[in-house]
Order: sequence, then C-alpha cells, then structure tokens
Amino acid sequence: MNHDSYPDEQIRSILKSTKTIALVGASANEARPSFIVLKYLIGRGFRLFPVNPGLAGQEILGAKVYGSLAEIPEPMDMVEIFRNSQAADAIVDEALALNPLPKVVWMQLSVRNDDAAARAEAQGITVIMNRCPKIEYGRLSGEIGWTGVNSRIISSKKPAMLRGFQKFTIDRR
Repeated sequence: MNHDSYPDEQIRSILKSTKTIALVGASANEARPSFIVLKYLIGRGFRLFPVNPGLAGQEILGAKVYGSLAEIPEPMDMVEIFRNSQAADAIVDEALALNPLPKVVWMQLSVRNDDAAARAEAQGITVIMNRCPKIEYGRLSGEIGWTGVNSRIISSKKPAMLRGFQKFTIDRR
C-alpha cells in the first residue's frame, strides 16, 4: 500500500466504522497532544482506552488507563500509536497478538514504520501512518478547513451553526 497519501473516502470510512480506540502513549497532562486528541475523540462519541504503563490503573477523562493492549478487556477497532516510529514496532507486534485483531493501526503525525505496517497489513489490518485522527475528523467534518488560508483572511470565527446543540460530523458532505 502507498502510505504517502490516503483517499478521503478511506479515512472517512475508517472514522465512521470505528467505535473503540486504544490510544497508546496517552498522557494525563492537558497540554500534551495525546490528551487533546483523547478528549476530542471522546467528545465525538468514540470509546477510548488510554494505554500508558506509567499511569496504569489511573483514569484520564473518566477512562481507565491500561498498562498494555493485552490488558484491555474488549476488542479494539483501532490502535492509535502516539509514540515514536521505533516504538511502533513493538506496539504493532503487541496488536498482532490480540484476539481478535484490531481493524486499524493508526500512527500519529511524524510516526512512520514501514516494516511494522507491512506486518500488520499481512494480517489484514488497515494501516494509516503520519496522520492524526483528530485533524482528519475535523477536516472531513468541516470543523477545520482552508477557507481562511485560501482567501488570505484568517479568522477565528466559529462556523455558523443552526439552533440547538450540534457538532459537525464526518457524515456531513
């Protein structure tokens, strides 16, 4: 598979079909990107299972933290890797030992490990590398876009919403 670019429909399909996500490298520090992504995905209805051996048994945003993927008591649709490219090797191997296997292994921005990806794909797992599900969800839902950049006017104004409680979703086209 070509991991230099992914069709929008592939990313949209993954995000729409995913319900449970193990986030490996989760942090309880509100300033860390893994915390921000965890909070965002929980807010979009995903069930997150933070994985961090140093925080095992604690909670982040009401979700119990696990020390390893094997400790999570239910199947995962996606394993998201918030660690460096070298660490992705062992994490993918741990994911390949799960039964049932996750459907997707997603490596965060700047994380790319082609050998680990090939091993996962050989087992039928879809692999996304060097992408952020928070950014992709926001981009595909219209929460973030190029409107201000292309017009040379950057605005912090929120997009207009209809009345009542609403969130953008990836179902919007």
